[in-house]
Amino acid sequence: MLRNIPVELSGHKVLVTEAPTVKTREGKDGQPEVVTDRDGATQFVVVLFVKPRPNASGYAGKGAEIKCTLETDPGDEVTDGDLVELVNPRVSHWENELDGRMMSGLAWRATAIKPVA
Repeated sequence: MLRNIPVELSGHKVLVTEAPTVKTREGKDGQPEVVTDRDGATQFVVVLFVKPRPNASGYAGKGAEIKCTLETDPGDEVTDGDLVELVNPRVSHWENELDGRMMSGLAWRATAIKPVA
């Protein structure tokens, strides 16, 4: 599978729709557990709305909401409604089978997030 494909977002507006939080998943005992990378660093997650910037004729096209894993703590710098920039954004293709159904998609990841000045 294709992993960590660099994404060029300079022609897009990126808006935070849900402030960053610690990334969790359901553990074996059914309780939430914090997600870490292979080195034990806590991962974070942010929900973003990504929309193309208007072209010369003013047309901007449709946007999409994405959930992006952050590899570093965003702190309190970024909150809901902020225009931001992703540092080192990448996508990875994933697929798995769940209850007999094949599912696939793109997982978004970035090293960090920072407010647009």
